[in-house]
Amino acid sequence: MSFLNYLINGLSLGSVYAIIALGYTMVYGIAKMLNFAHGDIIMVGSYLVYSSMTMAGLHPVLSILIAVIGCMVLGVVTERVAYRPLRGASSSLAVLITAIGVSYLLQNLSLLIFGADPKAFTSVITWKGITLFDGALQIRGTAIVTILVGLVVLFGLQAFIRHTKSGQAMLAVAQDKGAATLCGIDVNRTIAITFAIGSSLAAVAGVLFCSTYPTITPYIGAMPGIKAFVAAVFGGIGSIPGAMIGGLTLGVIEILSRTYISSQLSDAIVFAILIVVLLVRPTGLLGKRVMEKV
Repeated sequence: MSFLNYLINGLSLGSVYAIIALGYTMVYGIAKMLNFAHGDIIMVGSYLVYSSMTMAGLHPVLSILIAVIGCMVLGVVTERVAYRPLRGASSSLAVLITAIGVSYLLQNLSLLIFGADPKAFTSVITWKGITLFDGALQIRGTAIVTILVGLVVLFGLQAFIRHTKSGQAMLAVAQDKGAATLCGIDVNRTIAITFAIGSSLAAVAGVLFCSTYPTITPYIGAMPGIKAFVAAVFGGIGSIPGAMIGGLTLGVIEILSRTYISSQLSDAIVFAILIVVLLVRPTGLLGKRVMEKV
């Protein structure tokens, strides 16, 4: 029963990684850029919920809504101010450096506003969970809710892309920006919507992550952001199902390696497995090989 409990905890952590990875994979698939400030948007969402609940005394649902809207606006503004002017740059290195700069900017602003001391986060999930097999298996409510939210996000995002005009526009822009423009699609608007969705998912992931690990610092989004990027690459960056599979797999590997091997080596094991997977399948589990003309 202990193994099953660890497995569920791994799926819970993996669901958080998957939700964050969906933001990475959407932005890369459509805008062809890596937004390394994405992890810090998780931190911003967590602080918005913390401030709304602890300082303003608002209801958790209203606090989460504020965080989602705030991160959505932050994502759109970041894309408009920092990334859009560099979209036509001859080198992708300029966008990468800008993303790192935005990341440090958000971290240092949080340091100025909230300080470096860790803040205690009150979980928005009050359900204690369920007990099975006469107490042999105890599943925390946060784990169940996190897994369910991850599945809802996955299927909701798939339905949005397949059955809405904005979703179809995203597919067209991801395929060919020039052709999409000729068809009357507003590429700038489509990419802005992509950033808005990805940033709102980051806020949700931040709330779920802090509900499980109830401490906030200005650097709380750094490692989950990196691991979510690993999950996106692992599953095949640009693939929404791949991001979900990569996130869940990564979470299970991390929890099991932390439990049965070493808590200090768990991160190293995760990245080592990524290297092996990329050596065997460079495009990731569900990634597609793309032919480029030279």
